[in-house]
Amino acid sequence: MNANGTISEILHHKGNHVWSISPETMVFDAIQLMADKNIGALLVTQHGNLVGILTERDYTRKVALKGKSSKQTAVKEILSGQVIHATPDHTVEDCMRLMTEHRVRHLPVLEAGQIIGIVSIGDLVNWIISAQSSTINLLQTYISGVPA
Repeated sequence: MNANGTISEILHHKGNHVWSISPETMVFDAIQLMADKNIGALLVTQHGNLVGILTERDYTRKVALKGKSSKQTAVKEILSGQVIHATPDHTVEDCMRLMTEHRVRHLPVLEAGQIIGIVSIGDLVNWIISAQSSTINLLQTYISGVPA
């Protein structure tokens, strides 16, 4: 496992299932889905196209703090429309840089304009930790001369 693997490798390892909603969905239903699936973001799609992303941060800042009703507010009113995304060929380092520069925690993964997955900062950190553990084990085996 390479510490700077590609997003394609991460999706192969974690799976590429994506939860999405339509822009007309009420925010309450979207937040309920996030809670049910234990996820922090939903892709917003219309006619199979990515039109935005809704995160817990969007809800907190654009509904809760503004005193709006989540049962009377549509996702299209608060979604983040300019979506920063990755491709399967991006590296873990590329995506960490994108997330840091744009202050986001989730990146949809697109290939030829089609959604093929999503990665979170947690996915990237887990990948790096696993890769480092593998490297440490290999080095310990090499130093000790005892095959694994």
